[in-house]
Amino acid sequence: MQYLPLFERIDSLAQLKSHVIIAIDGNSAAGKSTLAALLAAHYNCNVFHIDDFFLQPNRRTTSRLAETGGNIDYERFALEVLNMLRMNVPFAYYPYNCKTQTLDAVVNVIPKPINIIEGAYSLHPYFGDYDIKVFLTLNAEQQRSRLMQRNPHMYKRFISEWVPMENKYFEEFKIMEKCDFVFMPDKE
Repeated sequence: MQYLPLFERIDSLAQLKSHVIIAIDGNSAAGKSTLAALLAAHYNCNVFHIDDFFLQPNRRTTSRLAETGGNIDYERFALEVLNMLRMNVPFAYYPYNCKTQTLDAVVNVIPKPINIIEGAYSLHPYFGDYDIKVFLTLNAEQQRSRLMQRNPHMYKRFISEWVPMENKYFEEFKIMEKCDFVFMPDKE
C-alpha cells in the first residue's frame, strides 16, 4: 500500500503529541477526499473540507479573486477551524454550500487526537504549518478523465477555470515541494 509511510508517520506523531493536524492538498480529482475518508475510517478522526470555505458571494471582489488562492475564505477557515484545532478546544463552524451560495447549519466539533484538513488550498501559506503535509497529484489526462466521470456538467468550468487557478496556487506557493509526502494515485 503506497500510503503505508503516511500511516507510520501518523502513528509515530500520535505517540508524541496530544493532537495531530494533517493537511491533504493536491490536484482536483487526485483522491484527496478518498484518502481523507480512508484515514478517518482507520483513525476515527475529524475531517474538514476546504470546499466548505469557498468565498461567499459578498466577498468576491475583483481584487480578491485575482489573488492566488483568494477564491477560498482562508481568513474564516483559520479563525473558525484551524485556530480552534490548534488550541484543542470544542468549536462550531458553518460550512458554505456552493449550490445554494449560503451557509449551511452549524457543525459542532470536538477535536480528536487526529484531525484532517482536506482539499485544494488546504496548504495556503496563510494557515502556517501543519504536523503532516500531503500532496496528491495525477497527470492531466487522468485528471480530465476523472473530472468528466465525477461531474460532466461542471467539467468545462473545472478545466477552464478551477484547474488553472489551482495550478497557479501550486506553482506560486510551491505547495508540492513543501509537503512531507507526495502520492500519485494514478500510479497504483
